[in-house]
Amino acid sequence: MRRTDRQLFLKSLKYFAYTLMLMFGAPIILYQAFKNQEHPFYWPVLILGLLAAIGAIVMAFVSLRIMMKSFFGD
Repeated sequence: MRRTDRQLFLKSLKYFAYTLMLMFGAPIILYQAFKNQEHPFYWPVLILGLLAAIGAIVMAFVSLRIMMKSFFGD
């Protein structure tokens, strides 16, 4: 029976923390962009929000992959 790699598991938890920040931050940024469509910074804020949303999805898959690697190995 294989033991869990603690260092990889802690690394995956750190990535999950970043994922949670992005998951809560991206909708807030997008909401602010859509609320202020007449503002000159509409497009940069919208692009930032979309990148944060895509980053949250990518970080979720990365952190899950690292966690599975810590449980089951390569």
